[in-house]
Amino acid sequence: MSALKRANTWEMSDSENENEETNPSSSSSSSSSRVKLDQDSSSVSAVTFNNSPVSTSAARTEDTSIKSPGQRRRRRTREEVEEDREKREAAREKLREKKEKLKEEKLQERQRRKETAEKLTLFKPENFIKTLTVNIHAVLLQDAGCDVLLRTLDCLEWRNHIENQSLLNSISWTGPALQTEEEDENGVVEEDQILMVVPRNEFEHMVMSHKQGSDQSVLIGEEKEGVGPHNERAESLLKQLSEYLTTNPGKVVTVLVISHYRRSGFWDEDDTSSHLCQQHLDIEEFLVHLQLYWNVAVHFLFGWQEVTDHVIAFTKALSKRPYKVLCGDPELGFCMDGSWSGGVRVDRDGCGLAQVWTRQIQQLNRVSPAMAKAMTGTYRSPSILLQAYEELESMDDQRKLLADLTVVGGANERRVGPELSCRIHRLLTSQNPHLLLD
Repeated sequence: MSALKRANTWEMSDSENENEETNPSSSSSSSSSRVKLDQDSSSVSAVTFNNSPVSTSAARTEDTSIKSPGQRRRRRTREEVEEDREKREAAREKLREKKEKLKEEKLQERQRRKETAEKLTLFKPENFIKTLTVNIHAVLLQDAGCDVLLRTLDCLEWRNHIENQSLLNSISWTGPALQTEEEDENGVVEEDQILMVVPRNEFEHMVMSHKQGSDQSVLIGEEKEGVGPHNERAESLLKQLSEYLTTNPGKVVTVLVISHYRRSGFWDEDDTSSHLCQQHLDIEEFLVHLQLYWNVAVHFLFGWQEVTDHVIAFTKALSKRPYKVLCGDPELGFCMDGSWSGGVRVDRDGCGLAQVWTRQIQQLNRVSPAMAKAMTGTYRSPSILLQAYEELESMDDQRKLLADLTVVGGANERRVGPELSCRIHRLLTSQNPHLLLD
């Protein structure tokens, strides 16, 4: 115990003092590092102090706000479940109906296209002509030449029907109706074209009856005393024709005057020239009356073969009309749209004739509008140009009359030239209709 002696004071060696003296920077750095560590720890503690309590309280507030009793999902009642199920079923039913309606519309559109294609095929001329029916009045069978018409229709396998019609000696056509036309119970419509076959002697009596009547009412309604059976039949034909056109204003009647032998005119050869001239004037007057007042055309034919050809031509023309109506084709499909295709309007005072004269010159080959205006500007009409030709004595001067005319237009001045001048001279003076101008 005595050996151990406790030192009352610490003894510091010289080496420690040297270290302290030699390393002052290390001590300062250590102290500064301790200060930084203390600051970091304080900041961390501050962050911990600031974050943890506040975030916890905010989370609790959010949870309480979400899980508030007013916004919590409550259990639905049976009525609400049934109502939702009914709504879903109604929506599905509405969607199903919509699909069915769309499907039905597609089927209808497909059926409509199919019917349109079938109708278009049916109304083609080669098919539609098989559906037309030629209606022949029974009175025409009294003429033995009518057998030619019946045999021809049978050979062509066209429908024909013999019946009494409202107009005597008539030939009409019936066919299937279009959508735009009025159709009867059987879906058949009567065409507007009517042929009326009249023998030559009856037509001459019709002319005489027209001459004897002072006006149209006397011609149609009044009966005259002392007339033969042919005159009575002629008056009956005129009366029926007038009544038919009055009751059917949309019909177009064409009279076919048939003769069984050929001759130069409608009159006998032993008649005097004055009688021939007078009868000719009467016929011309009657034809003008039919054309102007009744819109009736008259054709003079020889024999039933020509009548048959006329009926065939009418039937073919009628068979082409429905297809043109459905397709909307114009009557003149080869004409282009444009102002030039519309023609030139000519007024009663003559306005527009100069343009017609210019267009006529332009129809020649290699004639420009400027060249045509140069000629028509100098000679305002064909008659003025013809008078200029007549004033010249030699034929060469006439041919070269237009050669020196100046053509206005273009960079350089030109002349009409002798070639075009000669062509126009041939156009206006030649008597040969088959002469080639170019």
